[in-house]
Amino acid sequence: MGEQLLQQAQLHSGPMKILAMSGPLPQPRYQRCSECDYLFSIPDLKKTQTAHCPRCNAKVEKGRVCSLPRLIIIAISILLLMPFAYTEPLISIRLLGTRIDASLWEGIWQMSSQGSPLTASMVAFCTIGAPLTLAGSILYLHFGSRWGMNLKPVLLMLDRLKDWVMLDIYLVGMAVASIKVKEYADIDVGVALVAYLMMTVLVIITQINLNIEQLWEEFYPQPRPKGPPSSLKLCLSCKFTGHADAEGRCPRCHVPMSARYKHSLQKTWAALLAAIMFLIPANLLPISIVYANGQRLEDTIFSGVVSLATSGNIPIAAIVFIASVLVPFTKVIVMLTLLLSIHFKAIQGLKTRIRLLRLVTWIGRWSMLDLFVISLMMSLVNRDQLLSFTMGPAAFFFGTAVILTILAVEWLDSRLIWDAHATGNAEYTD
Repeated sequence: MGEQLLQQAQLHSGPMKILAMSGPLPQPRYQRCSECDYLFSIPDLKKTQTAHCPRCNAKVEKGRVCSLPRLIIIAISILLLMPFAYTEPLISIRLLGTRIDASLWEGIWQMSSQGSPLTASMVAFCTIGAPLTLAGSILYLHFGSRWGMNLKPVLLMLDRLKDWVMLDIYLVGMAVASIKVKEYADIDVGVALVAYLMMTVLVIITQINLNIEQLWEEFYPQPRPKGPPSSLKLCLSCKFTGHADAEGRCPRCHVPMSARYKHSLQKTWAALLAAIMFLIPANLLPISIVYANGQRLEDTIFSGVVSLATSGNIPIAAIVFIASVLVPFTKVIVMLTLLLSIHFKAIQGLKTRIRLLRLVTWIGRWSMLDLFVISLMMSLVNRDQLLSFTMGPAAFFFGTAVILTILAVEWLDSRLIWDAHATGNAEYTD
């Protein structure tokens, strides 16, 4: 244990100057890694530095990136762009002599009005609800701190919201939908596309510069815990390393502290098995139905990819195949491998498995691409009997499977992967 505590977090930064130090060294600040539960000391970070776990290389903290006043300006800009970007036309087509405009909100409304409000709500949450919550939460932090309101629930939510903001994926879906519609009509750029692009860039900038740990320290600073470092625990909610209070709660966020996520394996298995069950009809049933000149043309996910490839749009077909076929099945295989390795207490390939978990965490959200394409297509091609587009029954199953796989990844406590190593390593204790 002594050797472990001498290690410091790995610092990543630009060129640094080494300065001589005088006076007593500051009290070390200890931190447990949220991905492998490793305990190490972490120095005070400069603005350009990030701290990484010395065992699994997870990013545990980053330097001050952007002050709250700047984030507030960005959040206000996002809110001002939203009405225009959501309700005005993003792309337009000329079909049968009629100009048809497609907006994000119109596509969601068409999905809901055609009998799939649950599928429409999935698209609405990822493209409207989550970005709106992100911008609104930043404003809440500013005004709530002035009015003495409780900011803890908002800070806890912001840390989990980033995976659900999918404006960038919707932008790719817009390109895919445009290529599909190009077979039937001429396409023009809508007047709101610039506003949508600006909003997407601002949201990405906000996510990059949003330092949750910095906000916790600003609003709820905590003294450095005393006592033996080996007794320090990690709060699973706000990532604070310290001692529980008299009621067993985290002193910073007041969430009960526990060694591991409760029922992590059970919830992950349940979500993963349910996702597998939904993926079967999602890939066998038609996901889109086109009526052209009195003919009914049905496409499954895979046949849609083949149709794009045979029409000469191989790059777009590759994107759709990766997002809608390869990614969901890869996530299922990886998650099954991780869960079985935990159950059988495998100690080989720990770093490889943690990298796989990070990979499926990052790529999982891209599977929503197909639903976004369907939403836009329903807004564009839903006119009279000559040409119309409707959503197939597979859309609901596919969207549900994507959300379940995202939840399965989120519910898996990655520290369980390292527990087999910890029990066989005398240097590591909890």
